[in-house]
Amino acid sequence: MRTHVSLADYTTLRIGGSADKFIEVTTEDDLITAVRDADAAGEPVLLLSGGSNVVIGDDGFRGTVVKIATSGIRVESDLCSGAMVHVAAGEDWDGVVQRAIAEEWSGLESMSGIPGLAGSTPVQNVGAYGHEVAETIASVRVWDRVAGRLETIFAAECGFSYRNSRFKADPSRYVVLEVTFQLTIGDLSAPVGYAELARVLDVEPGSRAPMTDVREAVLGLRRSKGMVLDPADHDTWSAGSFFTNPILDTPAEVPAGAPQWPQPDGRVKTSAAWLIEHAGVSKGFTIGAAAVSTKHTLALTNRGTATAKELLTLATHVRTQVHHSFNITLTNEPVLVNCTL
Repeated sequence: MRTHVSLADYTTLRIGGSADKFIEVTTEDDLITAVRDADAAGEPVLLLSGGSNVVIGDDGFRGTVVKIATSGIRVESDLCSGAMVHVAAGEDWDGVVQRAIAEEWSGLESMSGIPGLAGSTPVQNVGAYGHEVAETIASVRVWDRVAGRLETIFAAECGFSYRNSRFKADPSRYVVLEVTFQLTIGDLSAPVGYAELARVLDVEPGSRAPMTDVREAVLGLRRSKGMVLDPADHDTWSAGSFFTNPILDTPAEVPAGAPQWPQPDGRVKTSAAWLIEHAGVSKGFTIGAAAVSTKHTLALTNRGTATAKELLTLATHVRTQVHHSFNITLTNEPVLVNCTL
């Protein structure tokens, strides 16, 4: 256990004050013990995964930060049921994707290049290029901080929706320990449903492609948008997409000319990036040392010395411009810790 540790060093934004206490855990038992002891002492707890989807305030965190660094992958595989891949929460996500492709476990390839750790993927229901982890997660093993017990929560009970889950809705209750993915066996990808990705692959939407080709195409698209981490490129010093794509009640609410994607419940999703651009916020727009990415308007970046205050002032400006232009309120995707928008 260390004290007064700078949290900026543990986030992809490289923003944030210090933690009163900081514990890095490498085993499941140590993770449970660290959280249980802090809960028993009445101390606030921040579970820190890969730091890629969080904005930590300039005053840091007044409590115990538990940095998850557990590891381990177990596999049960047969041609009928596919591969059941049990992944420890602290495993690097892109490393999991790379192994899945190498082992010919299909279903994760479109989520190549997403930063962070495996344990965070069910919390956010991480997704990209037409797929999300809810499609392949079989179960999530957790420590229930309220009941004080281990529990396995099956996919149907996870409350998955667009960038949401029961774990995100009740963040102080569950500690994700392990995620089990059920993946099909073969060298072809899941159906390519995202038009931009299909175009790059030169395939028809809904068809399949070699997983290695899909990974390279996805990484190329992500790099073009500053969404692959690169210490030398400030456009990648971000928390990924800062705002989620709004889901509106009816197609009539979608601004003229904006993209729209019908949802299963009859609502319609539109593009946050389109709204930002057409509200007059340009790529590269800067407040202090915080800036809209020069590559993609959905990413808010740290140009090197940005504070959380500057970043959130920028986010507020973007959200206000969109609301004034379209009467749509954008919702932040990253978790805000000891700061507000």
